[in-house]
Amino acid sequence: MSYRDRILIVEDEKNIAGFMTTILTSNGYEVLHAETGAEALMLVSSHCPDAMILDLGLPDMDGQRIIRTVREWSQLPILVVSARSHERDKVSALDLGADDYVTKPFGTGELLARLRTALRHAHNRDAEESLIQRGKFTAGDLCVDFDKRRVYVRGEDAKLTQNEYRIVALLAKYAGRVLTYDYLISQIWGPNASGDNRILRVNMANIRRKIEPKPGQSQYIFTEMGVGYRMIEDD
Repeated sequence: MSYRDRILIVEDEKNIAGFMTTILTSNGYEVLHAETGAEALMLVSSHCPDAMILDLGLPDMDGQRIIRTVREWSQLPILVVSARSHERDKVSALDLGADDYVTKPFGTGELLARLRTALRHAHNRDAEESLIQRGKFTAGDLCVDFDKRRVYVRGEDAKLTQNEYRIVALLAKYAGRVLTYDYLISQIWGPNASGDNRILRVNMANIRRKIEPKPGQSQYIFTEMGVGYRMIEDD
């Protein structure tokens, strides 16, 4: 890192907060700690952290309220780390604007990798502000050419339909992040589209048939069961 990224840990369990603080400081991060939602919101506004690691079960408010409040005025990367493992909780947090969701208990490597991804997206966000992406995304033999609005596999046009291209392009734009079913549906078919994800699943099956090298083995687009899809990060 060219500077010490400042990470805000929002966690009321002292043992877990201490464990995460040790992990982060030993890997070169500066750490702030809040035990309540009110303290977290105060630190976000006063200390401008580079990312937040957020537990949902806080003594004074639900963590989802924090996500909703912060997203009203900030694009601060938010990594949820929670004991809540139900798909409904994951989908809700991601739809509210969390960047990622890690279920407790978690591994040190996983936490650091998810945090690095969230920070990398934040550092590159200025180049991603517009939905009209430019340039190319490449990962292995896959190339998404945003200017030509084409997807190529080993140099050959994958011949995606318009909606199939838009799905792949959106996933490529946010490569490494989980995009929920509802978010993808609203972006591709509009905010008033049905929440039924069957049409999305049909399109995804066609996309995989056209771009994945082996049937049934995902190399580029991965399913987060019950939540959404994630594109592999670029080379």
